[in-house]
Amino acid sequence: MDDRGRFLAAYDEQLRTAAETPSAVAVRLLGPLRLVTFAGGRGFVTYQDLGGADADEIGRLVAAALAHYEADPDVTRVEWKTRGHDHAPGLHESLVGHGFVAEEPESIMIGAAQRLAVDVPLPDGVTLRQVTEEGDVRAMAAMSAQVFGDSVADGAAVADALLRRLTRDDGMELWVAEADRRVVSAGRLEPVPGTDFAGIWGGSTLEEWRGRGIYRALTAARARSALRMGKTLVNSDSTEYSRPILERYGFLKVSTTTPYLWHR
Repeated sequence: MDDRGRFLAAYDEQLRTAAETPSAVAVRLLGPLRLVTFAGGRGFVTYQDLGGADADEIGRLVAAALAHYEADPDVTRVEWKTRGHDHAPGLHESLVGHGFVAEEPESIMIGAAQRLAVDVPLPDGVTLRQVTEEGDVRAMAAMSAQVFGDSVADGAAVADALLRRLTRDDGMELWVAEADRRVVSAGRLEPVPGTDFAGIWGGSTLEEWRGRGIYRALTAARARSALRMGKTLVNSDSTEYSRPILERYGFLKVSTTTPYLWHR
């Protein structure tokens, strides 16, 4: 088995479990599915595999999963996380038929943490730091919401969720890059207990600050922190902005992931 195969096998075995949703407030098992509810009315559907289900059975699973969330008036949106290497006949058609809308696919990137832990020069006046205080977390979430085109309310909800996570002291770290006391780039580190992995998530940089090495420096800082925790592998669901950066450091695209979103 080559590196890509080994990384993908480790991803499926170690990450597609309860480790994938550490901040869940409720989880219901439905056949192979994990129906997760997060604070703020967010549903999330994931699974290790679909157990060889055919198109008819997958259609029944989609209908039952959606019924679960429709029955909870507090849930206003649901993400069904698909992976490109899964055997899932009819899944796209069933999700679309039940009102889900496919977002842009992202690349599942995996590589050695050591490959990322390099020195990256920052532009003059830009500094990196880990943040935990409420004001810093809210500034970080507001910047990310701006980058991803989300609403102010969505940014506030993300900040609330991150602040709750910080109180649990589960290893999550929030990192920002600042210029003139303004957050210009950010991302978080998610060490996964009992595995070789730490995930780098939420990477976002204001458009006018891209192409200056800031995201690479933030990624390197998180990789060094992951190594200090004893994590040897880093995974990321990467956009087309961040994928080439990770490939430059020897990371491999092992598959794709496409979120399908439903809104009440």
